Amino acid sequence: MTFQGHSLFHSVLLAALALIVWSLIIWIWMYATRIPAMSKAKLDPQDARFPGSLNMLPDSARQVADNYNHLMEQPTLFYALVMVTYLAGQETGFTGALAWGYMALRVLHSLIQNTINRVPLRFLVFAASTVVLMVWTGCVVLGVLS
Repeated sequence: MTFQGHSLFHSVLLAALALIVWSLIIWIWMYATRIPAMSKAKLDPQDARFPGSLNMLPDSARQVADNYNHLMEQPTLFYALVMVTYLAGQETGFTGALAWGYMALRVLHSLIQNTINRVPLRFLVFAASTVVLMVWTGCVVLGVLS
């Protein structure tokens, strides 16, 4: 399979698109758990107007919402790095692999948080994804400077 003359897993842009799709899937998962939990707790949607006002919901509903928020935090660096990589002409098989590796680690992080929610395991996956961003950033910086 190819995209713009490269193999599918060479493209940092497709890795970004995949993480966007995943984030939207988590958004659906969040509301599929949150709305029934709010209904069961007999909460008026207006009760959700302040941060922390839904803390009485079950963990299964709160952890998916927390994960959605996490997908709006550090991945902003990922999206910026995708654009810098692409625009600076630093898209290679290695940077593509790093982009897809980061995306896969974020999916794994979501699956851990939204199911078993073991913090040490989540942290390990989060730390690994951060190291991937660091290595990738270093590659792009070196490529731009050379």
